[in-house]
Formats: sequence, structure tokens, C-alpha cells
Amino acid sequence: MGNYRLATRDENRVYTSGITPKINGQLVKTGKLDNTTDLTGYVSVAQQAIKNAIQVINQEIFDEELIDKIVMMTVYINASDDFIFHSKIADFLSEYLVEVFGDGVIGSRAAVGVNSLPGNAPLEISLVASIK
Repeated sequence: MGNYRLATRDENRVYTSGITPKINGQLVKTGKLDNTTDLTGYVSVAQQAIKNAIQVINQEIFDEELIDKIVMMTVYINASDDFIFHSKIADFLSEYLVEVFGDGVIGSRAAVGVNSLPGNAPLEISLVASIK
């Protein structure tokens, strides 16, 4: 592992590093998404990444504190040049956050296609969360 932290707290904000969909250190899925990819197979993959990110944030907050809002969510998708459904992957993440935290939890977001990700991960997310 490189010389960095998975999350950094600055006052009432927690910033995560790039978080991938891993369980016990292993990616749940690998590979590049293209326009023939069945995206329904990536709901659970995206949810694993967001669960991991929430866990990392929770390690930076005190027992009496809660995540108030996801101020910014950036989604990096390991995508082919012709992939056009970036926002759909981000929607999976947004829907999960609303289920867990309720309406109004999501601030800004960006979904970006990239040529590769560490370990050939299909996606990586980075969050900025405000804490109350």
C-alpha cells in the first residue's frame, strides 16, 4: 500500500481517497465497461464501493457524529472509448445513498470515464462528506 490515508478529516469534512469495490481486499469484479455491458450486473459492484467508502468515513468520525451530506461524489469508470452510460453507474451510487441516508444527502457529483484503474477495477469512487 502506498504512503497515504484512506480518508482525511478537516474540521467537519471527511475526504476519501479512491475507493474500489473490494471485499476482504479482493475486487468483486474486474474489467472495462463498454456499451454492450449489462449494467444491472454493476448495481452490487457500485454498492460495494460506496459501502466501503462509508466505512472509511465512519472510521474518521466520533460515536455521537453522523454523516450529514455527501458534498461531492466523483465516480471513475474503467470504460471503453465508446462507453456512454457513465451517469447510470453514478445513479446506482446515488440511489444507494438515498436509501441509506434519505433525500437531500447528495450534493454534487461527477462521473468520469478513464482508460484504466488500479487492479483493473471497474470503478473507483471518491467522496467528500460533511459531518454533524
